Amino acid sequence: MQHKTPPPQTFTGKDLYLSYGGPTIVEGLSISIPNGEISVIVGPNGCGKSTLLKSLARILIPISGSVLINGDDIQSRPTKDIARQLGLLPQNPRSPDTIIVSDLVRRGRYPHQGIFSQWSKDDEKAVKEALATTGLSELSERSVDELSGGQRQRVWIAMILAQDTPIMLLDEPTTHLDIAHQIEILELLKKLSTQNGRTIVMVLHDLNLAARYATNLVAMRDGKIMKGGKPEDVVTSQMIHDVFSIEAQIIKDPVTGSPLCIPLPPQ
Repeated sequence: MQHKTPPPQTFTGKDLYLSYGGPTIVEGLSISIPNGEISVIVGPNGCGKSTLLKSLARILIPISGSVLINGDDIQSRPTKDIARQLGLLPQNPRSPDTIIVSDLVRRGRYPHQGIFSQWSKDDEKAVKEALATTGLSELSERSVDELSGGQRQRVWIAMILAQDTPIMLLDEPTTHLDIAHQIEILELLKKLSTQNGRTIVMVLHDLNLAARYATNLVAMRDGKIMKGGKPEDVVTSQMIHDVFSIEAQIIKDPVTGSPLCIPLPPQ
């Protein structure tokens, strides 16, 4: 799919302090997201991964600090303007009962609709391309409720594709999926990044899948970034100990060459 909006040159978080009204979860965190790459955030439960993603998506307003696209604070921009730059797939998204696939994907076009504008050829083309890219064209008139977990995830990704944003943010997109569907979704996201130049940021629990698919890996603990960069530089025995509090041996994946974490039994 071709972007109508030029890809952003910079996407950064500066000195972020984040909470939900109680204790501060993220303190003084800064992050720079590489353009056109796959960034994966990993870390133990409760470390602030999803909280950080929500702030990047403009869902959570920072206590202080800012999220910037091309130097502009996203909190100062109109909602529709940001929705043409950022597409978000939250954890466990819920669709209206009995909605069909194509109707849910069409909802991704909302940021491109004006008050008086009608459904256009560009809108229809974006939806058809999104369905084709995600392999859902033949299922477009099926109810979302009838689909498998992997198919439903592809529908939500198709909706973000129809939104036609240069940045896609996904919070645990492989949760509750079996390994075959996890690989299917991650391969699709890899294709969107390598072939379409999209900037993808996602939270994953599986460290080995994160290391396989990320070009930029971010390891968090206690609301702070412990280490970031290429997976082969980030995934070390020391990082596993510091972030996850376990001992592990790191070997090279015989298929992809990415680092593979083998947890060791407690001594």
